[in-house]
Amino acid sequence: MSLLDLAPVIPVVVIEDAETAVPLARALVAGGLPVIEVTLRTPAAREAIARIADEVPEATVGAGTIRTTDDIAASVSAGAKFLVSPGTTLSLVEAMDSSGVPYLPGAATVSEVMALVERGIKELKFFPAEAAGGVPYLKALAGPLPDVRFCPTGGIRVNTAPDYLALPNVGCVGGTWLTPADALVSGDWARVEKLAADAASLR
Repeated sequence: MSLLDLAPVIPVVVIEDAETAVPLARALVAGGLPVIEVTLRTPAAREAIARIADEVPEATVGAGTIRTTDDIAASVSAGAKFLVSPGTTLSLVEAMDSSGVPYLPGAATVSEVMALVERGIKELKFFPAEAAGGVPYLKALAGPLPDVRFCPTGGIRVNTAPDYLALPNVGCVGGTWLTPADALVSGDWARVEKLAADAASLR
């Protein structure tokens, strides 16, 4: 099944301490969001991916902020089940294509989208969603590119997510609001589970 069809919202998570990875993942899954993107923005990210992959089998954990071929190899080795890049270069998309796992390459312009479609890729990350034009931009893309689907990420909030999800070319959205930094620091997993449950009900 497509990554875009597993849940309405993919939590985009920045993990500073790998010790929080497993309880965080369990809270998200309990709230109804089994697909988790751990961004490679911190030194703890790869260990966090490995821990979630090993200890929370009901979660589908992936690696975000993929920028290099080394990122791809290290993430897949850690247990990432999918890859997400903020943008796309030829070498990066070729490496992701050879990784053996599903991936969402990033695109922000019509030309970038068309270049990926030429390669047979029709499920993409739209980033940075709000800064790049948001709902009106994606709505405009649906006309000339009706066969392309997106996971918009970047600046989306719980109150704007339904507007994106209502578009025919949006399968899901990526969101950072589900895992507030203070909740991770304090271990408030009940709050994370509640935010996840609210997001899981969006459609």
